[in-house]
Amino acid sequence: MPQHPDRHRIFISIAAYRDPQLNATVADCLRKAHYPQQLRFGICWQHAADELPPTCTGDDRFEVLDIEWQNSKGACWARAEAMKLWRGEEWFLQVDSHCRFAAGWDARLVRMMSETASAKPILSTYATPFTPGPVEVLEGAPLQMAFQGFTAEGIPHMKPLAIPNWQSLHRPLRARFVSGGFLFAPGSFAGEVPYDPELYFLGEEASMTVRAFTHGYDLFHPHETIVWHDYVRKDAVKHWDDHQGDWAGQDLLSKQKIRSLLSGQPVAAFGLGSARTIEQYEEYAGLSFRLRKAQDYTVRSEEPPNPKAEPGWAEEIFSWLVRIRLRNEFSADSWGDFSFWYIGVHDEHGSEIYRHDLSPEEIAALLVQRPEIELVCELQSGSIPVSWTVWPVSRTRGWLNKINGKFRREDFTILLEEE
Repeated sequence: MPQHPDRHRIFISIAAYRDPQLNATVADCLRKAHYPQQLRFGICWQHAADELPPTCTGDDRFEVLDIEWQNSKGACWARAEAMKLWRGEEWFLQVDSHCRFAAGWDARLVRMMSETASAKPILSTYATPFTPGPVEVLEGAPLQMAFQGFTAEGIPHMKPLAIPNWQSLHRPLRARFVSGGFLFAPGSFAGEVPYDPELYFLGEEASMTVRAFTHGYDLFHPHETIVWHDYVRKDAVKHWDDHQGDWAGQDLLSKQKIRSLLSGQPVAAFGLGSARTIEQYEEYAGLSFRLRKAQDYTVRSEEPPNPKAEPGWAEEIFSWLVRIRLRNEFSADSWGDFSFWYIGVHDEHGSEIYRHDLSPEEIAALLVQRPEIELVCELQSGSIPVSWTVWPVSRTRGWLNKINGKFRREDFTILLEEE
C-alpha cells in the first residue's frame, strides 16, 4: 500500500460512446478503490438526447465533456479530449466505459509500478473478459498482448493470451504492446504522449506503443488481474453504426498515418519521441515493420526484450499457406448457434504460431462443404507448421470439444515472396 496516499492522485480518463454501462463502471471503480478520494475522472460523454447523463453531478472529482453523438469523431478523438482534462495528477489511468475493477486496484497498480524498477513504466494489457448483468462473475487469469500478425496495410495487430505461470510471478511482465482499453502510466504520460485525435480504430495501439517507447517509457503487463472488460457488448451502439457515411474515409487516413509513423517518416503531429528510435523498438520487440515479419521468439510470446538476432533474421521467416481438413459432422441445427471458431496452428513444440477466430458468417460459408471442410490459412513463421486445432464456441454451451490434427506434407506450401 502507498504510505502517502495524498501523493498518489490518479486521473482516470474515460471515453464513453452511448454506453449504458458508464455509470456502473464509474461506481465500481470508486467502490473498489482503496483511496477513492484520490481519484479524479475526466469523461468524454458522447450521447443521444434521450440517454441519461453520468450520475456524478456536484462531485468535484468529475469533469464531464457533454458531446452529442453527431459531433463525435471516434474513440481516439474522444480519448484525446478526455486526456486533455488531466490536471497534473501523479498517475494517469485510461479505461473503457464498460469495465469492472479488482478490490484495491489503485494501491495495487501503484505498488506494481514500483516493482517494475523503471523510471518511466507503463502497465497495460487486454483486460480479462466478463459479462455484465445482475450477477457479475469477476474471475480469470491476467492476460498479455501477443503479436498476431500484420494487416494488409502492414500494421501489427494483437491478440489476448494467458500469462503462463502467472501465480508464481513477483513482478509485472515486460510487454511489447500497450492497450487503449487499460493503460496506467505516470501522469507525465498525458503531457508527453498525448492521444492522436486523427486515429480511428485499427492501429491505435500500435501507434501508442511505438510513441510511448520512443518517448522513453518501458512497457509492462500486470501480473495480477486488475480490470475486467465487456468485449461482447451485446446490442451496444458503436460509433461506426451511427457514422456509416464518413467513418471509412476517416479510418483510411488513420491507417495511412500509422504506416508513415511505423516506417519512421515524420508526421505533422503526434509523432515519435527522441529518447529511443523506431529501430530500437523493432529490436526490442522482434519485429520488422518494413518487411512485415516477426521473429519466432515474438510469435511464441516470450518475454521481451528479444535476444540479439542476426542482421538477416527476416530471411529465415517464411510465408506459409496451410490447409486444414476435417470431417463435417456438424448438424444443420447447430449452425446458427456458433459464436466463433478458434483456429490455431502449432509448431513441433506445440507453440501457437497462428491464430484466427472465424466469425459466424465465415463458419456458415464453411459448413456448406460436404463431406469434408477445408480451411486455408496464410501465416509467417521460421518454424514448420506441424499441427492444428479447431475449437468451436457455442453461444448457448460455451467451448465445445477441440478438434486436433496434424498436417501432411501436401497440406502446406511455402509462398515465394516478390522482389
